Amino acid sequence: MNIGKLGVWAALDGPICFFENDRSAELGRATAPRIAEFARRIETLGYSHVWFPEGFGRNSLVTASWLLANTTKLIVATGIATIYARDPMAMRGGADALNEQSGGRFVLGLGVSHREAIEGMRGHDYSKPLTAMRTYLDAYEAAPYMAATPAAPTPIVLAALREKMIALSGTRTQGAHTYNVTPEHTATARSILGPDKWLCVEQPMILEPDGAKARKIARGELELYLGLENYRNSWRSMGFEDADFENGGSDRFIDGTVGWGDENALRARIDAHLQAGASQVCIKALSADGGTDMRILECLAPQQG
Repeated sequence: MNIGKLGVWAALDGPICFFENDRSAELGRATAPRIAEFARRIETLGYSHVWFPEGFGRNSLVTASWLLANTTKLIVATGIATIYARDPMAMRGGADALNEQSGGRFVLGLGVSHREAIEGMRGHDYSKPLTAMRTYLDAYEAAPYMAATPAAPTPIVLAALREKMIALSGTRTQGAHTYNVTPEHTATARSILGPDKWLCVEQPMILEPDGAKARKIARGELELYLGLENYRNSWRSMGFEDADFENGGSDRFIDGTVGWGDENALRARIDAHLQAGASQVCIKALSADGGTDMRILECLAPQQG
């Protein structure tokens, strides 16, 4: 599988509005026809991958199947499918089937999610997430799969923020998928992974040159993550302090994790990650109304340069 330098990261359960010029479609839950239309649009724009999360909406493997069935070249990647939602045999059965059915256009992104979701909503033990991931990968590799074998093994990447999970992704999988990180974190992750592994970096983007307006949108985006233990620990490891997390996040924190400005500024942030060692930058295009800002995806599209 060839991995392009630019992908798209988008929440596909909603509330969301994909097309800025389509105000007849009110901001709301994304229907199956609309996410298929979105996937075809970003495929036309030349992006190599679409990444999407798994939370409390659609099963991520079901969503992946729908997107693959509605596109012809786009690579579909879970970003991420949580290991606490399916046992290893079920995960392998779904992933290898998608790989085989699509002719090799599926990437399985695996992750441990967050304590608040896993213990608080799913009722699982989250005391040792690194051990849980290692054990899960052992069972996944040993799981039988008796259907038609994919032409090539299904690529797996791990959601990884801290050093030990990044190292595990480098030794056991194709690479790492990072989220809400700085270019400096990307450089650190590359040094841990070595030169040959994938490093797919999610990057929130806001097409807004006014700093006050851009930071307001960014604070709305990061509000949820600021309440999650694993993200706060990750940001502390990047040099941010607890004071940076107060009142919606300091300007230093916001500017470090969210790319904003005009088109040139957004391209500069992408280049900073690529120069730091990212294999692919997964653009999360943020609009003021909580939707996906298609202007960003159109102006940064690979077919545009």
